[in-house]
Amino acid sequence: MPPRRREEKSMAPSPSPALRSSRSRSQMSEVEALPEPVLPVTEESAEEEDAAEDDNDETEDAEADEPAEAQAPAKPSIEDRKAKLKELRLRMNQSAADNRKDLVADHQKAKVTAKEVQRLEKQRKLAQTLRLKADAEASGEDLERRKAWEWSIEQNERWEKKLSEQAERSDTNFHNAEDDAFKKYNKNVRTTKPDLVAYSRQKEAALGLAPGTLAPIGATSDQIAAAGPGPSSAARGLTAAEDLYRGADTLAYGDSKPSDDAIDRVISKINKDIGGKKKRKDDDEGGDVTYINERNKVFNKKIARYFDKYTKEIKASLERGTAL
Repeated sequence: MPPRRREEKSMAPSPSPALRSSRSRSQMSEVEALPEPVLPVTEESAEEEDAAEDDNDETEDAEADEPAEAQAPAKPSIEDRKAKLKELRLRMNQSAADNRKDLVADHQKAKVTAKEVQRLEKQRKLAQTLRLKADAEASGEDLERRKAWEWSIEQNERWEKKLSEQAERSDTNFHNAEDDAFKKYNKNVRTTKPDLVAYSRQKEAALGLAPGTLAPIGATSDQIAAAGPGPSSAARGLTAAEDLYRGADTLAYGDSKPSDDAIDRVISKINKDIGGKKKRKDDDEGGDVTYINERNKVFNKKIARYFDKYTKEIKASLERGTAL
């Protein structure tokens, strides 16, 4: 096999990359320099160009107006900001002052107790009485006569009866335990109201009378008490009254059954008494016992109200043992 002949390389210098790029650019410029074909101008194409130019003008006008509208709301100046800040501070101070006033008013309301309300009401009535008295003196009228015109005869009688009862119950002498128990018993008797309707029904059943003979159907205890006592059993010729009004010779006893209402009244009275004693006991347990009776307790409270601010330090020193 004959030997293969090698290709001889050309000794000529190869073109540089700069020359290659210049050649390519020259070729591109030649391509670009070729004249574009001229199309014939028609009426339709001219109208389309005019419409496109008009759209471009409108878009340019809109773009030119947009920045003007965006720049319309000017920024507030320093003076405007200072005025707004001052207004906000005034409103804040006003709200703080209103809140403080409401707080003080609520605190004063909390301090006012039931006794304080009674004291203020008493002072108001006294001031009203003094004003009426001054007006009566100025006009030359009799104040007592003027007050009497405002009361009816029934009201006047009830008032006089109340004053007479108060005068009978008022006793400024010294009491012992027996006198106090007797007064307590009388008070309970006065406050206990008898059920005259139930008594009349019981009397009718005991004497064999028809229902409604002694007490009309639907009558109340007050109406029966106002009507006064009815005819006695002797006037009616009744002999069965022995069963109702039993004497010392009768052997029947223990068959009386109280009604549910009577039992409820007794229970409520007992609970009321127990509640009053418990309240007094709680008051005594709240501090030191420095009294021997209720009257001395009130007197000690009055003394403490006026002199505690002077004797507080002395009392504390005596309790500590440092007074000497």
